[in-house]
Amino acid sequence: MIVLGVILLLLGFFLHISILWILGVVLAVVGAVFAISGASGRAIAGRKHWF
Repeated sequence: MIVLGVILLLLGFFLHISILWILGVVLAVVGAVFAISGASGRAIAGRKHWF
């Protein structure tokens, strides 16, 4: 999710498409929150790992 967010972020920045840039930021932040929560051992929506 973080990788997809970064890809969309870069595409939106270079192609000057603001919606891609916004979606990239949102996906990167959500992916980072999931990664941090998963690393701390906390289950998210019943799952301990998000692959």
